[in-house]
Amino acid sequence: MDQHDQLAEKFEENRTQLRSVAYRMLGSVNEAEDAVQEAWLRLSRSDVSEVANLSAWLTTVVSRVCLDMLRTRKSRREDPLEIFVPDPIVSPLDPEEEAVRADSVGLAMLVVLETLAPAERLAFVLHDMFALSFDEIAEIVDKSPAATRQLASRARRRVQGVPVSDGDVGRQREVVDAFLAASRSGDFEALLSLLDPDVVLRADAGTTPADPTSPAVSKLVRGALAVVEQALMFTRLAPYSRPALVNGTPGVITVVNDQLLGVMAVTTHNGKITEINILADIPRLQSLPIPA
Repeated sequence: MDQHDQLAEKFEENRTQLRSVAYRMLGSVNEAEDAVQEAWLRLSRSDVSEVANLSAWLTTVVSRVCLDMLRTRKSRREDPLEIFVPDPIVSPLDPEEEAVRADSVGLAMLVVLETLAPAERLAFVLHDMFALSFDEIAEIVDKSPAATRQLASRARRRVQGVPVSDGDVGRQREVVDAFLAASRSGDFEALLSLLDPDVVLRADAGTTPADPTSPAVSKLVRGALAVVEQALMFTRLAPYSRPALVNGTPGVITVVNDQLLGVMAVTTHNGKITEINILADIPRLQSLPIPA
């Protein structure tokens, strides 16, 4: 095996970890893949014969790539962040998906991460999610370890209070199934009983709805009554909806004629839905695989 093949093999051993880092940093499946690919290109052009820890080197490289991408995105983003929903990770709702759930980050968390400054997001993700030291992160953001610690601390304050689903996946599934059943039947009272009084619904339909006659436009809705009214508007799509794992927890996908038209992430607490995040941006959904 020549040196190039050895590097390729070592890179593949780290690909899953690098993709996890990039996805949490960027909240975009495609951009995360681009960042990982750029890390490979830089590895293939570099002399790493003196690198003692290739995994750490690759993590540093992909983190710097992501930081540059975040800074570019911040300077050109036009969509309002309060209704932006990051790319979801969708997989079959299967009891064997324990690994997916164990290594997942909720869509509600990613929504809040989108509001952070690039360096804050990087410091929080690398330290709080991947246990990198502030000395290591400081080199990436070009700041002192003390300043880097402050970045992570500011980010941590922002993400405090982010709704997180209860750990009982079976109970989460029951709530999602009940929500689907009530949506299909148009049962106002049943839907209302499933929602926390302060529930938040965030729907990201992109810049234009897929169907000009559709009511599916980007919106942010607060409160159980208002959310129920919105949910009843989409009962016509309920027959095409089915449960799936969305970022490691039970959610809902809508598939019509083998086309993914919506992904709904549901956050539940004590048997009540506290947050709903819906991606209905068709161009972005087309890049996501449809689980069997």
